[in-house]
Amino acid sequence: MSIRIATFNMENVFRRPTAFRLADPAKREEVLGDFAQLVARLDRAVYTDEDKKEIARIIEKHRAYDIDPKDPPPIFVNQSRPGKDSGLFKTTGSGKSTRVEVTAKGRAAWSGWAELGQDDLDLDVVRNTGRVVSEVDADILLTVEVEDRLTLERFNTQVLAGALGRRPYPYILLIDGNDPRGIDIGILSRHPITSVRSHLFDTDPERPEDRLFSRDCPEFEIRLDGTPLVILGNHLKSKFHDDPELRLAQAKRVAEIYRAALERSPHVMVAGDLNDDPDSDAAAVLRDTGLRDVMSHHAYRGVPGTHGECKSERDKLDYILLPPPLWQEVQHVGLETRGIFADGIKSFDTVTSKTDAASDHAALYVDLDL
Repeated sequence: MSIRIATFNMENVFRRPTAFRLADPAKREEVLGDFAQLVARLDRAVYTDEDKKEIARIIEKHRAYDIDPKDPPPIFVNQSRPGKDSGLFKTTGSGKSTRVEVTAKGRAAWSGWAELGQDDLDLDVVRNTGRVVSEVDADILLTVEVEDRLTLERFNTQVLAGALGRRPYPYILLIDGNDPRGIDIGILSRHPITSVRSHLFDTDPERPEDRLFSRDCPEFEIRLDGTPLVILGNHLKSKFHDDPELRLAQAKRVAEIYRAALERSPHVMVAGDLNDDPDSDAAAVLRDTGLRDVMSHHAYRGVPGTHGECKSERDKLDYILLPPPLWQEVQHVGLETRGIFADGIKSFDTVTSKTDAASDHAALYVDLDL
């Protein structure tokens, strides 16, 4: 039986944080940096005067108090019980003259959270994402950076089956992960998904009070005609506010999970966005298990990268790593880059700019004889 397995960082399906749509990378990083600082300060048990000052500054700067569907703020603080005695802050004034005063004494004094403001994606973007998925036509597709399972269901029925007239996937699964932005790892399959094991609660060996995985490392077990197939889905720590030691710790844990999964089936693979190039320590840890990258197989003849311009291995972030028994069964390896808009990339005719690109990641796939 020939089966196609793919991974695709979809960068959200229907809604995307407004910060990710900013054309200027410096402005995008400024928003994400402020968001990270805000979340870190909000989680402190006691707010010092300096904490309150910085929290108020960030909230004012990004209109994080504002609810405006026509112009959503890049950061929003959702207070579930706002008020003089139970909320995080109170405001005075209006418009550009709005001032914020933090009234909570610490994290236990208010209920709510900070989140990145979101905006609906244009229908053209969603269709281009669907076009990538449609062209790859994988039997099993690992989806990275998607909002939630119901969003995947809508994408399956409304875009793939509805707008594009393709076969919908009968099996869809996603477990919400640790990312505060709500970007998760899911799977679409034409074969039954019989179980999933989550590693949401694994802790960082160096920081046992922190969860290890930025998202999760779900183990999806899929029933085929013979031996069960186990796919370890990954989206390791990004290089934004880089923490290579954390990414390495995540990779080491993935290697442990992989070895344990081999006790259940010889057909175990690691796939997803590792956020690092093939020469990195994180990639080396996984190679040391015997796993091999499908883009190094002689069946692959494409560009070396999977992200942006895809020109070099420094542009490679996405992987499908196979164990020795599956390496012998590789028939073909491919990379669908036409959803990207970048120099040197021949895009779909419907991809005319970065704003309507499906993603800045390509979809990587492998055909196996199982």
